Amino acid sequence: MESSSISLDNVHAFIFDFDGVLTNNMVFLSESGEESVVCSRSDGLAFDVLRKIGKQSYILSTEKNPVVSARAKKLKVPVLQGVSNKLDSLNKLADKNGYDLKNIIYVGNDLNDYSVMQSCGYTACPSDSHKEIKKISKIVLNTKGGHGVVRELLESVFDIDFIKILQDK
Repeated sequence: MESSSISLDNVHAFIFDFDGVLTNNMVFLSESGEESVVCSRSDGLAFDVLRKIGKQSYILSTEKNPVVSARAKKLKVPVLQGVSNKLDSLNKLADKNGYDLKNIIYVGNDLNDYSVMQSCGYTACPSDSHKEIKKISKIVLNTKGGHGVVRELLESVFDIDFIKILQDK
């Protein structure tokens, strides 16, 4: 995992893909067509920490799915979903909020994240990401998608002490 030259102070926003980053990239499909996925509760705690330290985070997904909406609502994280062009959506988000792309960390795992990752200053991916995504990521995490990617990013890369942050009022 390469993390040199990334300071939390330089990161203005964290952007996360959903499937394969916040999930294990698997989908359960009922006979009625209802989908469900598996997410890590440790990532939920990590999003609490991001809020407490004042770092904005977003979920950016090509899928438009009630599962994505429900998880984002529970995490209290804004979600942009049903996005056909992630780079265009990210540029609009950055313009609207005054973010410089060089100060955004994007966490993705698959080829539909490729162009947006090439445009962000900081990039990370789960250990089970597509080989081309691993090649362009500044940080390849030890964690697989859906198994606490956000948690590892904050604790191991940015050395954030969750106990200290969560105990501070």
